[in-house]
Amino acid sequence: MSLTCLLQAGMFLYGSIERFILIKTTQYSFMLVVAIGILFLLIFFAGISHKVQRFKKAALQNEYQDEEKQETIVNKLVSSNELIYTAIVLCFLMLAVWAYFYWRDSIYIGHWQEWMNIVIRWLHITFGIAWIGTSFFFVFMENSLHKNKKRPELKGDMWMLHGGGFWFVEKYQVAPKVMPKGVHWFKYEAYFTWLTGFGLLFVVYYFNAEAMLLKADNTSLSAGTAIAIGVASLAIGYTIYHVLSLTPLLKKPLLFGITLFFILIGFAYFYTQIFNPRAAFIHFGALIGTFMAGNVFFVIIPAQKAMVKATKEGTYLDPAIGNFAGLRSYHNNYFTLPVLFVMISNHFPSTFSHEYPWLILAMLSIGSAAVKHYLNLKEKDQESVWVIPIATLILFSTIFITAPEPVGGECDTVSFTRIYPIIQQRCVSCHSASPTDDVLTAPPNGVVYDTPQDIVKMADKIMQRVVITKNMPQNNKTGITPEERDLIRCWIEQGASVQ
Repeated sequence: MSLTCLLQAGMFLYGSIERFILIKTTQYSFMLVVAIGILFLLIFFAGISHKVQRFKKAALQNEYQDEEKQETIVNKLVSSNELIYTAIVLCFLMLAVWAYFYWRDSIYIGHWQEWMNIVIRWLHITFGIAWIGTSFFFVFMENSLHKNKKRPELKGDMWMLHGGGFWFVEKYQVAPKVMPKGVHWFKYEAYFTWLTGFGLLFVVYYFNAEAMLLKADNTSLSAGTAIAIGVASLAIGYTIYHVLSLTPLLKKPLLFGITLFFILIGFAYFYTQIFNPRAAFIHFGALIGTFMAGNVFFVIIPAQKAMVKATKEGTYLDPAIGNFAGLRSYHNNYFTLPVLFVMISNHFPSTFSHEYPWLILAMLSIGSAAVKHYLNLKEKDQESVWVIPIATLILFSTIFITAPEPVGGECDTVSFTRIYPIIQQRCVSCHSASPTDDVLTAPPNGVVYDTPQDIVKMADKIMQRVVITKNMPQNNKTGITPEERDLIRCWIEQGASVQ
């Protein structure tokens, strides 16, 4: 049996390679060589990284008589490995860009974009979980530290029980007197979360800007201009936030939070005027994610480097540097829940299809941040009687505000023979076992409308997406009319019969 499977797999692989060679013309030969070259570079850099890691481990385990020499060797190995990781990431980017241009004018472009979406989204969620998990964990430890009166150099310590063992954690006021070996820095989780999220913006929204980014009634804004606005807004938004954090307003947390909230909602309103609501939501999340990654790259990591340098050189370090970095880390902690909502919002049109989507973003952001505030206070064993009731009120109000308005009116009898052509013309280009859409190569969420039975079993979803929220077809790409939506409504209200 196993031999048969191997033979079948070999024949399939041979057939795939043969088909690939046959359908390609000689004009692609140079790009094929480029792709192979990039793959070899990737393997080469991965091999070097493996060697460097082994050397680093050996250097840490060996006890040189000259500790300064040992430290120098380890630092050089760490720096080398960082450069190698950067080269590996660049190889992947080069491969993705090559594939995009290689298949841009072929039938494979939709398939490639779909797999880029899957892989980058997978990485984005994975790194995001790691980053947000460390944010939650470190803020929890910060909130739960116990003051050690016998050791004034410590800010606090705590015992934990996890994974079948006891853990003891100490936090220093600034830094220990002697630099410890093998310190782990939490930074790549943040960097790669932002990079993969930025990549998703291009794969999902920018590569197909006319359908996914621009508003359906857009008549003046070009795709290139809209993309430039989206990218520039992230840099401008972080600059405004960073400058605000340098003002005396930072010392007044409530006033600072209110000001920042209105700035964010100003961006949310701006996005809904430029982009379609779904893209506006994602850009709002990308903006907050840029705040978080910028805090790590421009504030938190430089502060940590300054602490390490002062510890090694035995010099004085102003505690304000670490306190400022810690405060920006707290900001990131409050940003997490709004960002997590935006990451899943594109699956729920009840939110982004509202008449005022910026208002929904405002309510969900302030409500979820309030929930995080309650959790932070609870970890500090502080009273927070009013926080959860207000957060709950805001979130439940959002549910009621987004409730659909009654749709209807008198209906004549609508037969399926009037509905079927509408579905075929407006929906089946995407929702079919063999889509004819210029981007999609598989039906979204596996939903197909190829047969009358397929349509009937999805009647409730059609009512929600086509009639009530009106977010399907996506950005009204196929041009469905209000009269057609109303016919579908009447047919479903009359029992969705195919007789």
